[in-house]
Amino acid sequence: QVQLVESGGGLVQPGGSLRLSCAASGFSFSSAVMRWYRQAPGKERELVASISNAGSIVNYADSVTGRFTISRDNAKMTMYLQMNSLKPEDTAMYYCYARRVGYFEVWGQGTLVNVSS
Repeated sequence: QVQLVESGGGLVQPGGSLRLSCAASGFSFSSAVMRWYRQAPGKERELVASISNAGSIVNYADSVTGRFTISRDNAKMTMYLQMNSLKPEDTAMYYCYARRVGYFEVWGQGTLVNVSS
């Protein structure tokens, strides 16, 4: 079964850290570009970070640069998002996404991050 399963979300105080994980199954993980998106209540979904299939190229939204780190372990078929110095405006549902152009496109079900004191 082709799927992505996120985990690691939760409630954290401002300034705190969380590490999200995205476990993949049912497709060629090492051939996929992977991304993290987020969607806050009442707002459109936005791209947070992306990583190339080999992990050599990463990109971040301006709002998270310097605070978030995207990584992947192709042997474990898992992607990560290390989030530090969290702010209330980081509160959102976080989704992982996999794509190989012309072959597949997969979304996870999301994990909720709530940054609040």
